[in-house]
Amino acid sequence: MAGDAIGTYGRSFNIPLDQAKFFTSFTLGCMLVGYVTGFVTIPRFISQARYLTWSALLGVALTLGAYVTRGYLSVAFVAALGFANAMMWPAIFPLAIHGLGKLIERGSALLIMGICGGALIPQLFAVLKQTLDFQLVFAMLMVPCYLYIAYYATHGHRAGQQRVTHAFAR
Repeated sequence: MAGDAIGTYGRSFNIPLDQAKFFTSFTLGCMLVGYVTGFVTIPRFISQARYLTWSALLGVALTLGAYVTRGYLSVAFVAALGFANAMMWPAIFPLAIHGLGKLIERGSALLIMGICGGALIPQLFAVLKQTLDFQLVFAMLMVPCYLYIAYYATHGHRAGQQRVTHAFAR
């Protein structure tokens, strides 16, 4: 959402298109900083799961920051989501396939299919913002996603590993 919908988000504040067209670049810049930070800190200083948890909680905080502010400051909060999002996929993927054994190929395939959420959520945002406040729609879509990722990072990936281990024990 931070990269795909930030232009639409900014235009909703009546920010001119000649300025809004650069917003995705700001998101990608924040994402690059997030990648470098993850590269330097994982696993030397922090585990993938813990980094993912902090990234998800940062995503919630930045989303709420975007909701309570207006104009360019709100857009800056959305752009900063690039930092929070940077290590999502690189942390989720290894946590999800860890311990799958013979099922690693199927698990990987299911994860790749899960990318469609990146295509659906921006479309849902575009539809819902026509009838509801766009900042409210953004927050209603993003906060639950980030909270689910935080759950997955702290508990969910372990629960899946236990089920797979149990299935192989049979």
